[in-house]
Amino acid sequence: MKTIFRKKYSVWLGLSLLLVSSSCKEQFLDETPVSSLTTDVYYKTEAGFEDLVRSCYPLLRNIHQNRVLVLNGTDIFANNSGWNPSAVTGKENQPSQYDVYDSRFNATLPEAQSLWTLLYAEIARANTVLSRADAITTMASALKDARVSEAKFLRALCLFYAVQQWGDIPMPLAEITTPAKDFPRVASAEVYKQIVNDLLDCEAKLPVTASNYGRITKGTAQFLLARVYLTRGWNFNNALGGTSADFDLALQYADKVIDTYPLAANYKDLFPTRSNNPLTQYTGAQNDKNAEIVFAVQYNSDVLTNKTDPAFTQDAAGGNDLHSKFGASGEGFPGTKGRTTDYNRCLNVHCPTTAVYRFFDPENDTRYAHNFVTVGYALQAVKNFKALPVSNPTLLVNYNAGDTVMLCRPWNNPAVSATDRGVDLGGKKSYAVINTNEFGGGYPIDNSGLAVTMPLMWKFWQPGIPYGDAFGTFNECIFRSAEAYLIAAEAIVKGAKGGKLGTADVYYNRILDRALGTKKGTDPKCAAAPEDQKSLAAVSYRATPANIAIDLILDERAREFMGEYNRWFDLKRTGKLVERVKKYNPWTKGQSISAIHNLRPIPQGEIDLSYPKMTQNQGY
Repeated sequence: MKTIFRKKYSVWLGLSLLLVSSSCKEQFLDETPVSSLTTDVYYKTEAGFEDLVRSCYPLLRNIHQNRVLVLNGTDIFANNSGWNPSAVTGKENQPSQYDVYDSRFNATLPEAQSLWTLLYAEIARANTVLSRADAITTMASALKDARVSEAKFLRALCLFYAVQQWGDIPMPLAEITTPAKDFPRVASAEVYKQIVNDLLDCEAKLPVTASNYGRITKGTAQFLLARVYLTRGWNFNNALGGTSADFDLALQYADKVIDTYPLAANYKDLFPTRSNNPLTQYTGAQNDKNAEIVFAVQYNSDVLTNKTDPAFTQDAAGGNDLHSKFGASGEGFPGTKGRTTDYNRCLNVHCPTTAVYRFFDPENDTRYAHNFVTVGYALQAVKNFKALPVSNPTLLVNYNAGDTVMLCRPWNNPAVSATDRGVDLGGKKSYAVINTNEFGGGYPIDNSGLAVTMPLMWKFWQPGIPYGDAFGTFNECIFRSAEAYLIAAEAIVKGAKGGKLGTADVYYNRILDRALGTKKGTDPKCAAAPEDQKSLAAVSYRATPANIAIDLILDERAREFMGEYNRWFDLKRTGKLVERVKKYNPWTKGQSISAIHNLRPIPQGEIDLSYPKMTQNQGY
């Protein structure tokens, strides 16, 4: 039986195979491709090349959302609050490695690895554009030059970010098509030379006005040249190839930007339009095309289009996330509605230091009122609210919607008598009153465990967007002409000559007077000792030919650009990082910052993948 079964099976199998083979010959094995379009083919077309250039832009969202190494651990931002003793426990939080630069600040930092990866991914995309450009033969030469220059600019921008963070770095300048491990570090001076050459070529070939709003223009290249020349002029560690001539060039390019991009009438015009009261805040959106803005990372009013680059997901929600990253949160106020758009979400990733509030004249500088929300409101009525029982364990307070529940006093007008404090502390006010020296201490207004730490940092607040980490739709400004004025002032302080507006103080005071609004020309007063949380001594921060200096300019940059993507770069460039962190960062206990921290550690993941082994920066 077994033998017969096998013979029958063999006959049927043979017939089946013959049938299949004849069928395959005609239908299955002969390929009839629907399309032969591949990336190599597509990128040789004008449409494909245009898409290739466009693909370089989305990563700007991811790069500029990676802010920890640019903002935290400086004089104006800390990684978290809690440096003052808690009003309940009397304890302080543990500092972050980003603020005290201790042994935890090493080559395993996740933010260092992620920023490195993003920058080199963008450089790789730009190099792909540049390597494929020769194959484009039908595109109008001016248009092709513009597209190639956009890629060159993005490569130069990322190299500039990277060389400031890490010093000598790998500098690939062509598309990489095969796996490799040998990426030697190139001397910083050579990197700067390449950046300058690329930007000069961009300046010559980019249009004054972009074909689509948001693309890189001639003015964008000129702005970055001003910043690069200024940085190279300082010649960090005598390693950048800088000379005094760089300051002259920084001034010349700053003047070009100033000539082309007029200042907005008001500081607040640059940011989403809103009030400081959540009950009345829905008043409109930012003018994203303000003439002062030289270059911005683009977002869209349709939130569905606002994901960060899908290859490098930075956030789950998509959209501008600036509104959610700064401290403190209003969600703990009495009478809040939980997770709503009113106060929205604040993650306390970047917490203003106590010193930064004291850099401002709270009464006369309009930037203070815009940047900070110092009054907290109940969004709904609260009956029998139990305040912190410091003076009266049975104390109950009632609030109506719109009532004040918290007031943060300005540094120059603290509450000094009991009657000026809240009823929770035996005072007369029905709301919590918090002085500057209590900021960052987790001052509670009830026993819920929620606490107020400092005024809300609302510079980038956008009303009416969905609750969450992101969902913002306004563009994130990267370059604006206000900075060109302070670049010019800094260059003149360093010896540059021939400024179109005159001396350094003239450039500086143009930005200050815009911030003073109707009080233009007056003398605003900041704390004479911003590091002393209780001192009331004040000093003018109007510039004169006698007092204009680097620290005055850095203070003004803090007021004007706080939260924008530049603070660590400013301190590193001017050689002030160690000095100002030790002086103004509130995490003084365990502070270990030293000169080695002017460079970041090369990510260990990059060292492990390289062969020959990439060298590590000194001290790590």
